[in-house]
Amino acid sequence: ITDERVLNAMAAVPRHVFVDEALASRAYEDAALPIGHSQTISQPWVVARMISAVCEDRTPTRVLEVGAGCGYQAAVLAQFVREVDAIERIRGLFELARNNLRALRLATRVRLVHGDGMVGLPGVAPFDAIVVAAAGLAIPQALLMQLAPGGRLIAPEGTSNQRLVLVERTGTSTWKR
Repeated sequence: ITDERVLNAMAAVPRHVFVDEALASRAYEDAALPIGHSQTISQPWVVARMISAVCEDRTPTRVLEVGAGCGYQAAVLAQFVREVDAIERIRGLFELARNNLRALRLATRVRLVHGDGMVGLPGVAPFDAIVVAAAGLAIPQALLMQLAPGGRLIAPEGTSNQRLVLVERTGTSTWKR
């Protein structure tokens, strides 16, 4: 990871705020940690890698994060992206993310929505970038349609053998994987 914007944003966000107090001593390890509801906060390298990939050679103005979890990745994005929308389907995590973002005074920088991330936020689209936190078997067409032309989406794809997939919208109905 060499993008200074991403490195500075990662350094600016206190990751220990986003994990349970009992795990605070492990917050800065490069590891995924449990956040409740059978979910995890992604390891810092994955967060930085995903954000770097969608921001390479560009500065997105509007970003959608699917799977806000505890709010960490949205907080990192909010350090240098003007408009961050984040969606979380699990009510308890939505509330956790909202509280964490408020604690860091980022609630006005991140618009957090409780809902199904697989349908995205069509009323707010298009987005310059979409970052999907949770893996699925395939990237939903609804999210691809919400990318602005030239926009990028990154998502883990697969079940037990996951890989990060970067998709760029190249035209009205064309994408490059």
